[in-house]
Amino acid sequence: MKSSSLLAAGAIGSAALAYAVRGRSATLLADSVYHGVRSRRAIALTFDDGPSESTPELLEILDRHHAVATFFQCGANVRRLPGIALQVQAAGHEIGNHSDTHPFFCLLSQAGMRRELAGAQSAIEEATGVRPRFFRAPYGVRWFGLRAAQRQLGLMGVMWTSIGVDWKLPSDRIVSRLLWGAGNGAIFCLHDGRLLEPRPNVRATLDAVRLVLPALIDQGFHFEKISEILCPTKN
Repeated sequence: MKSSSLLAAGAIGSAALAYAVRGRSATLLADSVYHGVRSRRAIALTFDDGPSESTPELLEILDRHHAVATFFQCGANVRRLPGIALQVQAAGHEIGNHSDTHPFFCLLSQAGMRRELAGAQSAIEEATGVRPRFFRAPYGVRWFGLRAAQRQLGLMGVMWTSIGVDWKLPSDRIVSRLLWGAGNGAIFCLHDGRLLEPRPNVRATLDAVRLVLPALIDQGFHFEKISEILCPTKN
């Protein structure tokens, strides 16, 4: 009986830790949000892992539909493609921090996590002149010490309401996931890169965005940056 109780307690503890690490609404390990205010018919589009060589095509699609977005960029990709990072900022979009080299934070010390955040902050600021206010953890994984690292750099963590799984699904299934997850204040997670891969194939993402934007607009939604969708007083 005692061993069964210990096993049950261990299972509960493991489940609690797993949720703290990756649960979208969990804040035990780091300050974060996963949705915006629900008083407006607004959605925040977010794109991780960029910039990439395909980001300019994505910018054209967004511009065609008058949609703004938040791009969580990796420092290493920004150093590789600083002109594209600047193009994102110049087009009126918001840039967030997605770490420097996209590691699993559960394998890093607090000092290591801080170096990752600081490296991306520096790369983005050097390329665009803007210092990010928001951060998305690689793989959505938070870990012990991340809260302190974020606070030292003035970063708020951002998870998501709905994720497109666009790194492996075809465009029609990505669209279905996003339409199912659409709602006031929703934060969508998509990708304009694939980790640190040069010239990644993000065709499914581009096709999905091209299809889902008009569908969402037809449902009465408009698009806001993370800084906007978190603000209850935005008009």
